[in-house]
Amino acid sequence: MNREIIKNERLGESYTKIQHKSGLTLLLYPLQGYSSAYALFGTNFGSINNTFKTAPDAPFTTVPAGVAHFLEHKMFEKEDGDAFAKYAKTGASANAFTSFDKTCYLFSCTQNFKPSLEILLDLVTRPYFTKESVEKEQGIIGQEIKMYDDSPDWRVLFNMLESLYQNHPVKIDIAGTVESIAEITADTLYSCYNTFYNLRNMVLAIAGNFDIDTVLECCDRMLPTAPEIQIENAPVIEPKEILSKRHVQKLDVATPLFSIGFKETPDDKAGFMKGDLLNEVILDVVAGESSQTYRELYDAGLINQTFGTEVFSGEGYLCSIFSGESENPDEVYRRLCESIAEMKETGLPKEEFERSKRCVYGRYVRAFESVEILSSAMVTAHFGGCGIYDIVEMVANMTYEEANERFMNMLCESYGTVSIVNTTGN
Repeated sequence: MNREIIKNERLGESYTKIQHKSGLTLLLYPLQGYSSAYALFGTNFGSINNTFKTAPDAPFTTVPAGVAHFLEHKMFEKEDGDAFAKYAKTGASANAFTSFDKTCYLFSCTQNFKPSLEILLDLVTRPYFTKESVEKEQGIIGQEIKMYDDSPDWRVLFNMLESLYQNHPVKIDIAGTVESIAEITADTLYSCYNTFYNLRNMVLAIAGNFDIDTVLECCDRMLPTAPEIQIENAPVIEPKEILSKRHVQKLDVATPLFSIGFKETPDDKAGFMKGDLLNEVILDVVAGESSQTYRELYDAGLINQTFGTEVFSGEGYLCSIFSGESENPDEVYRRLCESIAEMKETGLPKEEFERSKRCVYGRYVRAFESVEILSSAMVTAHFGGCGIYDIVEMVANMTYEEANERFMNMLCESYGTVSIVNTTGN
């Protein structure tokens, strides 16, 4: 077992990283003066990981869309009862989620940390699927999919992704479709579990009020040694061009929703995290709350306080998103593209870059005040190939020159689309 104390002189903070004998990576961040602990057990398996292999000479296996989310649901069901019922006895608040690139199981507690951790370790390492339970879950998740099909916030995002991407599975709903989940069997779930829930493909991050020795005792006792595994996801051939410039869907909304997306060239894994942070600062300069673009759109009555920016990225995909509510989304898109073009003529305003950099830096430093955000950030950084302190240092050390150079090659109108949800469908 390899144990390392990770320190950051700039913040005066440290945490413990342990490569456990089971193969699992532990990221442990005890904090003085906190009453709660927050644990996040994540696997590097999300909705986009639907074609993979575990041996160089093996053929790729393709599984139905939505299997990662389906598996997350089924992991809570055991022969000896539901995991949520067990958490209720310890008083812990538990949940789980599946995103495009990971699945995480979590709990938060102010007491009974050890039994709550034992439930989490048991939950994730002991699968139980039957033909009958899978068929029952197909009906439950099918209803969930239909519910999201009627959600304006959900549809405006996925319609935008469907317009940007031609082949990449990021365009498919995380839960899959009613048709795709009908193809999932218990064997499908066991196959994906045995591949992606290998402890060497996972991380356990805990922050707050807990004792490291308690974590190690539980892991030593409960975690089996995972076999060596090498997972290869099939590469996706995604054209640079987008699929469509505009998508409108009719749903019942008080004010039209919009999601403007610009398809970007994704970074390789080595530059993934730094590229995301640069994009975050750039989008804040372009249309953050303190930007000229934001003020002009707001003063013209074209946007309200729901307007925001987002860097949306993962393996093989990257896009810049501007979203919110507007009575005239097409005019927001037109003016946004106009502002970006004008800014490219002169370059990013240097003073605005420095302000946005300080803002983003402060945002990540404040993450150390929240056990939930800190645990989540540790998992994200780990799967991104770095540590939580590396993120802070990347922001602190980024330069105007590299941000401006990157800006000149992104937010191109020819790779932009606008997704609109309103009551008229026009």
